[in-house]
Amino acid sequence: MVGSSPMQAVLVAPGVKDKQVLPYNWDALKEKHAVAGLMRSIAGGSGVRGAFYVLDLARVINLYMRWHRALPDVRPYYAVECNPEPALLGALAALGAGFDCASRREIEAVLALGVEPGSIVYANPCKPEAHIEYAARVGVNLTTYDSEEEVAKVKRCHPNCELVLRIKGPDNGDAKVDLGTKYGARTDEVVPLLRAAQRAGLGVAGVSFHIGSGGTRTDVYRGAIEAARAAFDAAAALGMPPMRVLDVGGGFMAGGTAFEEAAAVIRDALAEHFGDLPCVEVIGEPGRYFAEKAFTLAARVIGKRTRGEVREYWIDDGLYGSLNCVLMDDYVPRPRPLATPRAGEEAYTSTVFGPTCDSLDTVVTGYRLPEMSVGDWLVFDDMGAYSIGSGSHFNGFSMSDLTTFLAYSS
Repeated sequence: MVGSSPMQAVLVAPGVKDKQVLPYNWDALKEKHAVAGLMRSIAGGSGVRGAFYVLDLARVINLYMRWHRALPDVRPYYAVECNPEPALLGALAALGAGFDCASRREIEAVLALGVEPGSIVYANPCKPEAHIEYAARVGVNLTTYDSEEEVAKVKRCHPNCELVLRIKGPDNGDAKVDLGTKYGARTDEVVPLLRAAQRAGLGVAGVSFHIGSGGTRTDVYRGAIEAARAAFDAAAALGMPPMRVLDVGGGFMAGGTAFEEAAAVIRDALAEHFGDLPCVEVIGEPGRYFAEKAFTLAARVIGKRTRGEVREYWIDDGLYGSLNCVLMDDYVPRPRPLATPRAGEEAYTSTVFGPTCDSLDTVVTGYRLPEMSVGDWLVFDDMGAYSIGSGSHFNGFSMSDLTTFLAYSS
């Protein structure tokens, strides 16, 4: 961002610079109404006839600045799996973020935007050999592991790669997704895994952990950072070269004060357990923190049925599309009409279905909505996390049919 404002840097970033960015006036007291005004303009004047997203680039910038204020010494490595929209990736790269990639395709998407391989962590502890070989060819030389088998694979496929030991943090039942059930070395596995890397002649650059995605507890960071320091000390006791990277993972929430509370715990724990190691580079892997609240979805009503006082609607996005987050990420949909509400308008008990032929594709039931018609639109807020990237093409309703419009709120 040298020599330019954050917004100027974002507007010329790959993934953004060749697209139109629509301005709108943001009002902190009437934020949803401001977004709705822009979306009404898009729906009414752009020829769009199907579901679409609006990505607010200014929201991304504000979140990045907020991160930098709260964690100035922790570089964010955005978790691409959360939302791989190229404009979001390009904006974050322009702001100075690195990237957490879990597969060859994610690495390719980031490199295509001009990101240097050194700004990528291949943060998947269990990787296909072909993907490891690709990482070797393009110079992505840092990856996570938590098993001896992974050490052997990396040794065969990418012997110049450095490892980051993924450890299991404290249990976090509050998280939407407890990643500790699948990944992370237990305490008694740390030394054997360090020895395995040592025997293979692979360098261990550092330690990573992830407290789980979408939780509100912050105390677990303290225990995880303490466990990471124990792993640093164990490596030193084995005579290994000093580690230089600590990855505090993701799971950060942008709503309310949860992020600032987590950041305060992290700062204190880093001072306590890593204060004597100032050479250690601390990074994080935020995904939903940057993506969730930056995206708003509009879906069009494509069908309707009236049964007594109950209204049933079909929309052109659903649980097999970007609203898969209802099932996969505990997203609670609260759709609202895009049209300006009319005073005294009656509400009806309503069901909203997705477009596929599967009855499972039900977005909400028993939900109060005003009378809607085919061709009307419903808006879903905070739709950026684990939505676009996790959808399918079931029944021929393709995720690629959804357009993302870029916006800038001033």
